[in-house]
Amino acid sequence: MTGLSITEKRPARSWLAMTDGADITLLLVTLILVTFGTVMIYSASSVIAEERFGDGYHFIKKQMFFVVLGLGAMAMFARIPYYHLRKVAYLSILLSVSLLLLLLITQLGVSAGGATRWLNVGVFSFQVTEMVKVSLVLFLAHFLARKEEHIREFNRGFLIPMMTTAAIIGLVLLQPDFGTAVVLAMILILMLYLAGSRILHLGALVAVLIPVGFMLVVYKGYRLERFLSFLDPWRDPANSGFHIIQSLISFGSGEMFGVGLGNSMQKLFYLPEPHTDFILSIIAEESGFIGVTIVVLLFAILIFKGFLISYKAPDLFGSLLASGLTIIIALGASINMAAVTGLIPTKGLALPFLSYGGTSLIMSLTAVGVLLNISSYKVTTQTQIHTDKHR
Repeated sequence: MTGLSITEKRPARSWLAMTDGADITLLLVTLILVTFGTVMIYSASSVIAEERFGDGYHFIKKQMFFVVLGLGAMAMFARIPYYHLRKVAYLSILLSVSLLLLLLITQLGVSAGGATRWLNVGVFSFQVTEMVKVSLVLFLAHFLARKEEHIREFNRGFLIPMMTTAAIIGLVLLQPDFGTAVVLAMILILMLYLAGSRILHLGALVAVLIPVGFMLVVYKGYRLERFLSFLDPWRDPANSGFHIIQSLISFGSGEMFGVGLGNSMQKLFYLPEPHTDFILSIIAEESGFIGVTIVVLLFAILIFKGFLISYKAPDLFGSLLASGLTIIIALGASINMAAVTGLIPTKGLALPFLSYGGTSLIMSLTAVGVLLNISSYKVTTQTQIHTDKHR
């Protein structure tokens, strides 16, 4: 963006003052979602925690620890000038690939539900793909900003990000994690579109991905069964259709105002893992249509603010980075909500800020921290500074 300069607000004196010049609405919405999510995780998990561990506070104590780490990460990235992240764009994508390989070739991978998605590092484990999403966005934002003048060319502006993402998707499918693979493909397509790639190239990519996705569903019997259960959950209500049926019961039981905080019946061993992927179902049962509507509105505000920050960003890298991070949150929220309401086949994707899980929460709050930092910059025309100096 030649002819424009980036003006930074005066550095805050403490992390509590990090909103100086940043988008305060984005921060407040995020804190409301995290607070509400923490309350609902305790409500949804206390009975299961008592039965499994003899401690009804087991999950909430761990989640509170993750909240502290996540808020710390948000505060830190809100203070780091976003354009400095370009220096670690390639390193972050190499680290992501290395960690994905570690899951597959070492004993450090932790398996659950037939998939190896968590890396055990001793005192804790984390879900690698949550970091991979952010790393991919950072890499794409950096590369596409560098290739701004060649973005419509197949070899110089389209092929490298496509092949890089394809390699990462391949490693994710080996876990296997079909849902995250779809999310990564959607991130690639959307960021290429926002960067200005040719519609012909994007159309060809989509035309290839659709039949490949169909074959991957048919190839794995459990994926096909999940899809058939999505079409008719009551064809096998005790097995493949059990999750979505119990989720729909939760939504129906909540009616307009819910049964009250802590009074859910579905969390009493009817709805599997109610504190993780199906946290919205418990929210629907305990707070009703009103509670779910508030959650949806909060996410809508957050996503709108994220794209507004992208629109107002002072350079292409900042714009693409803000868009990509917002896309991660938007896809996570929309896919989870659609799955628990039966609009798409069920998939194990967390609801950002609300579901139990440290990696998802920390990476989501990290994304918000970067968005806050980008929002604290403005464009002026007093001096001419070419943003290539940050490449």
